[in-house]
Amino acid sequence: MKKKSDATTAFPDRESIVAFVKAHPGEARTRDIARHFGLKNESRAELRRALRDLAEEGAIATEGRKVREPKSLPPTLVADITGRDSDGELLAAPAEWFAEVDGPAPAITIHVPRKPKPGTVAGVGDRVLLRVEKPRNKHETYSGRVIKLLDKTQHRVLGIYREMPNGDGRMIPVDKKQAGRDLAIAAKDSGGAQDGDLISVELMRARGYGLPSGRVKERLGSLKTEKAVSLIAIHAHDIPQEFPADVVRESEAAKPATLAGREDWRDVPLVTIDPPDAKDHDDAVHAEPDADPNNKGGYIVNVAIADVAFYVRPQSPLDRDALKRGNSVYFPDRVVPMLPERISNDLCSLKPGEPRGALAVRMVIDKDGRKRSHTFHRVLMRSAAKLNYAQAQAAIDGRPDDTIGPLLDSILKPLWTAYALVKRARDERDPLDLDLPERKILLKADGTVDRVATPERLDAHRLIEEFMILANVAAAETLEKKTLPLIYRVHDEPTVEKVHNLREFLKTLEMPFSATGALRPAVFNRILAQVKGRDAEPLVNEVVLRSQAQAEYSADNYGHFGLNLRRYAHFTSPIRRYADLIVHRALIRALGLGEGALPETETFETLSEVAAAISLTERRAMKAERETADRLIAHFLADRIGATFEGRISGVTRAGLFVKLADTGADGLIPVRTLGSEYYNYDETRHALIGSRSGAMHRLGDVVQVRLVEAAPVAGALRFELLSEGRTAPRGGRMRDTRARPPNTGGKARPGRNSKNGKKLRKPSRKTRKSKKEG
Repeated sequence: MKKKSDATTAFPDRESIVAFVKAHPGEARTRDIARHFGLKNESRAELRRALRDLAEEGAIATEGRKVREPKSLPPTLVADITGRDSDGELLAAPAEWFAEVDGPAPAITIHVPRKPKPGTVAGVGDRVLLRVEKPRNKHETYSGRVIKLLDKTQHRVLGIYREMPNGDGRMIPVDKKQAGRDLAIAAKDSGGAQDGDLISVELMRARGYGLPSGRVKERLGSLKTEKAVSLIAIHAHDIPQEFPADVVRESEAAKPATLAGREDWRDVPLVTIDPPDAKDHDDAVHAEPDADPNNKGGYIVNVAIADVAFYVRPQSPLDRDALKRGNSVYFPDRVVPMLPERISNDLCSLKPGEPRGALAVRMVIDKDGRKRSHTFHRVLMRSAAKLNYAQAQAAIDGRPDDTIGPLLDSILKPLWTAYALVKRARDERDPLDLDLPERKILLKADGTVDRVATPERLDAHRLIEEFMILANVAAAETLEKKTLPLIYRVHDEPTVEKVHNLREFLKTLEMPFSATGALRPAVFNRILAQVKGRDAEPLVNEVVLRSQAQAEYSADNYGHFGLNLRRYAHFTSPIRRYADLIVHRALIRALGLGEGALPETETFETLSEVAAAISLTERRAMKAERETADRLIAHFLADRIGATFEGRISGVTRAGLFVKLADTGADGLIPVRTLGSEYYNYDETRHALIGSRSGAMHRLGDVVQVRLVEAAPVAGALRFELLSEGRTAPRGGRMRDTRARPPNTGGKARPGRNSKNGKKLRKPSRKTRKSKKEG
């Protein structure tokens, strides 16, 4: 976007701003608008206020620094083919669309060429990557062209096999959305399945009567063991589990990296610091005082990352399969890796004493923790030790074991000194500081749940995190300077709507929220600091988290809001993330570091497609991991029906309250119909359900006592009964008069009430009754 030659400092009117946004679909940013109209620094705050006003009016929509037309689609997106129009043309809808903000999702008509390219032929139910064109007028719809078929519609379903008295079987689906849609399985089609087996069933042609039928294609194991639980998520989300034969052959034929074309770093005492149960070790760190007299008190920090690009070459079978997977998926009982074990656990695992190829960054840090400079190197290294977080922390705290004792002064203390400097700069940067403890499910040897633990956050964890962030920033800076395309890790700032909702919520706590000028993480950190140690701390942390956007991958850089960084890319784990592999290849190409470089054919457009695809696989992995944890916990609690637990309200909807248990982190529902004998209003601003008669309020973040009423391990669902009394709702504040379903009525209106909203019906006047009678 070029600046107007006759730009003046006069502030533009709203029509001019909206016209500029429409003329640059999917591209406009605040800085572009300011540059176009010649606005200087003193006018930019006024521009931001004008954009917020336009967004609240619905004239434009904002996504962090991006400004676009409301309800418009980006040029490249992931979509689901939903059906056909009256002319037989395929119709699609965006895979992700925030209807509560942008309204109904626009329809996309799919243009199919006469001779479609391989891998682009799609049908109803498929998920695809689309190139989208805007409608030329209000009578047309969006049109799209399939770039890549991402996921074929499922012709198989998962479920539990149940034997019937007549020898035939029935499949009970595990998907909540298919509950009640059982399949009939004839004895000859059972494939030897036993009662209680998890099975994959191929749908057969529907008959004109009775249940639809299916044929067992695969027995996945018995659900009597938790080891089958992760298989449900793997198959339900179509996560590739087995490596194709050509991928295995290529990985087995790979040879270890040598010193050819590399710097010799084998004498640099780099160490790996990982969880104690880690199987691959792909990053190593080292620090030492800087000998440069111009950098007194400064340090040199080295971060070495396994050289995956040396083994996984563009367009090879390994590469195509890795892109399809997008990332590794981690379950409590197994890992579904992005790369075969020959690569991930052997050639690219930085084992102590073994020479390994690596891509390393050498960063010079000043005494205030700021990075002064950095350089990238392709090296052959040899790890000096394999440490775990607790072991390293114990040594620094004065409790070294026999393995780590000799390394304390020469290796660990310099690392911690360098970290203290980096932490100073990090605190000054003031990234978003949410306190959200992570829980880890620990299994017994037989695969059943032993316990759920909340690992302690140590300085050893923070040290590795900060060094990796530094390395990621260095990679993005280098590639930008070389003007090479890359995939950024981006995190947008909260939308205007979410900031408004947060402000309204904080009003109910009598907490002021001012967000004038540019929005920064520090604004949210001040809120979090106010509630530190108070009863409202978990509640406010949760609401602030919900106000944030979701991080993703993009070839277009709009910064990382949560980390408060202008440019950020994932460089530090190409063993398990395809985005990092792209960054490694780009660095090799930019710096002339040898084989495995990013091909010249990779452009901004092609990387945009890759970014959209791997953002989708990342969310797929997160959902599969979360569902598996829910199912494991439901298995764990299934024999404790009737037990009482302490928890915290983690969600409030019209349907009821979601409660997270304190000891296990398990989530369950308290249906609104079980709360009491009165109607409950859903107060969206307060995140609460409030009794219409008593004023009893159950609010997000409240600590409650609950009784476990039901556990459904296959679906990962728990149902609770509330034992705690609600607090009295304070007067004032805005309340949405959305009525929850009345208790024990099966969804029907009680006598004397409106069937749609449950409001009490007003008795007709005498005049009205008379006129009705006469009519």
